[in-house]
Amino acid sequence: MANAVTLRTLLASLHSAVVELVLAPAGIDMTVGSVALLDADDLRLPPGACADVTLLVGVTEAEVVRWLDDLALRSTTDRPLAVLTKVADSAALTHGAREAGIALVAVHRQTRWELLLSMTRGVLDQVRAHDPENDTFGADTDLYELAQTVASLTKGMVSIEDERSHVLAYSAADDAADELRTLSILGREGPADYLRRLHERGVFDRLRRTDDVIDVPADPELGIRRRLAVGIRRLIGSSTTLGTIWVQEGLTPLTGEADAVLRGASAVAARLITRITNAPTNETLQIQRLLGARGGGVDVPSLASALSIPTSGSSAVVGFAPCGDFDIGTLAPSIRLHASAFRRESLVTTIGARIYALFPGVASGTPISAWTADAVGRIETRTSLALRAAVAAPIADLEAVAVARFEVDRVLDGTTGEVRVTTLEESRTSVLLGEILELIGNHEQLRDPRIAALDRYDASNDARMRESLDRYLACFGDVRSAAESLHVHPNTLRYRIRRVEQILELDLTDPDARLLVEIQLRM
Repeated sequence: MANAVTLRTLLASLHSAVVELVLAPAGIDMTVGSVALLDADDLRLPPGACADVTLLVGVTEAEVVRWLDDLALRSTTDRPLAVLTKVADSAALTHGAREAGIALVAVHRQTRWELLLSMTRGVLDQVRAHDPENDTFGADTDLYELAQTVASLTKGMVSIEDERSHVLAYSAADDAADELRTLSILGREGPADYLRRLHERGVFDRLRRTDDVIDVPADPELGIRRRLAVGIRRLIGSSTTLGTIWVQEGLTPLTGEADAVLRGASAVAARLITRITNAPTNETLQIQRLLGARGGGVDVPSLASALSIPTSGSSAVVGFAPCGDFDIGTLAPSIRLHASAFRRESLVTTIGARIYALFPGVASGTPISAWTADAVGRIETRTSLALRAAVAAPIADLEAVAVARFEVDRVLDGTTGEVRVTTLEESRTSVLLGEILELIGNHEQLRDPRIAALDRYDASNDARMRESLDRYLACFGDVRSAAESLHVHPNTLRYRIRRVEQILELDLTDPDARLLVEIQLRM
C-alpha cells in the first residue's frame, strides 16, 4: 500500500460537485489503493475480500443498511475503507457506517457510475508504480492504466481521446509536456488552432482510413512537439472510429517498439471504450430491477422514488422484439423518444435482445396498444427495420411490473411477426400451444419415436408421407381438399394415409391418435 493515495486526496480529486463526505469514523488520511463497483446482487454474495473503495450501484437504502450491519460483524480486514452511494442522505445509513467504522460518501444523483469508476481508478493510477519491463496489457486494465502502460513502454506522454477529440484518459506528465498536452488535459479537448491544422494536413482523415501508426512531426510555430497517433476503431479495418491514442515525445526519444505498442493499445482501447459505452447507467439498472431483470427482492417504493415516478395507480409494459436478424438496441433511442412524447414519465430500457417501455399511471390498455402500433409503424417506415410488440395493460400497480414483463416475454416467445402488436388475451392460443410444445420438446420421454420412423421412410424412398399427413390433418381429414393443396389425386392421398398408418402403427380415425400425431408434428 506504499503507492496508494489517501482518501483525502481521492475525494479532493473527484471534486465536490460529484462527491461529498458524509462521515469518516476513522478519518480520511488512510491510504486506498483499490476500487470496486457492486450492485445489489453482489451484496448478497458470501463475504470475501473487499476493495478499499466500494461504489454501490442501483441499491436501495434498506439494502445498504443491511450490508453495513453485516460488515460491522466482520473483521476489519474484510471491510471496505469507504463506501460511495447515491442514497447516503439517511440517518440509518450514517449510523450503520459509524458502527462499521467505514467512511460514507454521498454521490450526486446525476453522476454516471461508469464515469465515477473511471475517474477513481484514474486518480489511483497516477501514483501506482508501473513496471517498465511489462509489455502486456492486463485483462482488467482501464483507460487510465492503459495510458500509463503505453507511456512506460514508449517513454512518451499518452492521451486517449474520443472521436470528438475529448480527452478520456492520460498518463502522468513531466516538464517536457507541451502546451497542446497541457491545454488538452485541462480543457478536456485540444486547442482549436492545432486541431484545425491537423485537419488541414489530413491527419484525422488518415486516422480514419488506416490502422497504421501515424507520425505527426513537431510544429515549432505552435510550440508542439512530435507525436505518434493511432486510430481506435471498433473492428480492425472498420470505418467506425472510436477515438485516437496520442503519444507526445518528451526530452527522451520514443522507443523503437512504440509503433507495435500503439497498435496493441488500439485494440485494447477499442474493447474498453465499447465496454464503457455499453455499460448501464444507474437509472438503467434501476429500471431493469423494477422490471425484474436483476433478480432478488426489489424495494419498489425506493426505486419509484429514485426514478421520479408515481408509486400508486395502474401501469403498462410494452416489449419490442426484432422481426429478423438485427441489433434492436440501435432502436432504443427512437423508442425512448416516441414513449416520452406520449407520456413524459415513461421509462425505456434494453434487456437482452428486447426493448421494454414502462408507462406509469396508465388506466387503460387501449391507448397503449394504439401508441405501440403507431410507434412500430413509424420506426419501420423510417428505418425499414420491422418490429413486433406485446402489450401488458393495465397493471394494477408497480409491484406487478415484473410479472407483466414476464407476460410480455411469454407473448413474444409464443408469437411471430404476422401480428405486429398483440396481447396475451389476443394470442393466448398461440402462446399456450407454443409453451406446451416447448415443454414436450425439452423432455425426450415425451417425444414419439414413430414420427422419426416416418421421416426415415421419406428419406429412404424419396416419399412425401410426412407432408401428406400434415396436410390431411390440417384439412380435418377432408381427403379432396388436402389432395388439391398437394396437387395429387385423392386416391393417391388415400394410399399415402393408409401407408402412414402402417408406418406409425396408428389408426388415424381415433381422435386421441390424431391429437398425439398433430402435437408431435408441430414440434
